[in-house]
Amino acid sequence: MEVPVIDFNGLNSEKRSETMANLHQACEKLGFFQIANHGIDDGLLVKVKQLVNLHYEECMKESFYKLEIAKGLENQGATSNIDWESSFFIWHRPTSNIDGFTHFTEDLRKTMEEYISQLIKLAEKLSELMCENLGLEEDYLKKAFSGIGGPSVGTKVAKYPQCPRPELVRGLREHTDAGGIILLLQDDQVPGLEFFKDGEWVKIPPSRNNTIFVNTGDQVEVLSNGRYRSALHRVMADKKGSRLSIATFYNPSGDAIISPAPKLLYPNHFRFQDYLNLYAETKFSDKGPRFETMKKMAVGHSSTLLV
Repeated sequence: MEVPVIDFNGLNSEKRSETMANLHQACEKLGFFQIANHGIDDGLLVKVKQLVNLHYEECMKESFYKLEIAKGLENQGATSNIDWESSFFIWHRPTSNIDGFTHFTEDLRKTMEEYISQLIKLAEKLSELMCENLGLEEDYLKKAFSGIGGPSVGTKVAKYPQCPRPELVRGLREHTDAGGIILLLQDDQVPGLEFFKDGEWVKIPPSRNNTIFVNTGDQVEVLSNGRYRSALHRVMADKKGSRLSIATFYNPSGDAIISPAPKLLYPNHFRFQDYLNLYAETKFSDKGPRFETMKKMAVGHSSTLLV
């Protein structure tokens, strides 16, 4: 299965409707896709990957292979409770902890901050497009994520080191992402990412041409009342090379109260006869207004019961 590529150039052309439809279908049917022509400078993306790879080689690689997981892999059977990864997490918003990474070079710190500033704009744009496709106000998702301090943004920087026995361990075990919108700058050479779809694991190829890979998390599924589902995924270890993953999470703040958007909820707790009565009058009209009428009727009926 080919991973959908949403070309953002189409948003400003006669192909806008087609582009929006493709985005909606990818969110609704898959929960993952790639973005081309996203507006982030190619040179910056290349530099981020180069500096992170260099940081891994100089500061993380040796210590990883000294860990028990690495030393013991040759002598144990398959394991299901550990991950073959070397990673760290940077918070950006509402507050940043990047200055606490004292082993970062100044070049890496500044490059990462520039990259994140551009990536947040992309995440906000994407959230607006999702809201448009769902029939919500364009800033609905951003406001729902905001809480007191605005949406939470953080980046997991990971290397999945070359593995001598990849059949014994996962790079990262099967999971869905807890948060909102995940934007991934991934390796352009080494594979490993897989998503579960229709009973099969779909292999996600390395990202060529600096496309950004996107998947939706659990909170988007909740807010969309199940329209946009979070997808189960994993990372496989590789015997031939080390895979780079820079995943930025555009998430709700910790104090944000999450619930389905009321506009997306189907009517509930109504009498079927009431629906039939309304249906008889509106059978050949669009069902949307009929559902909205039933929502109001159901709310009124519930209020009466509570009294």
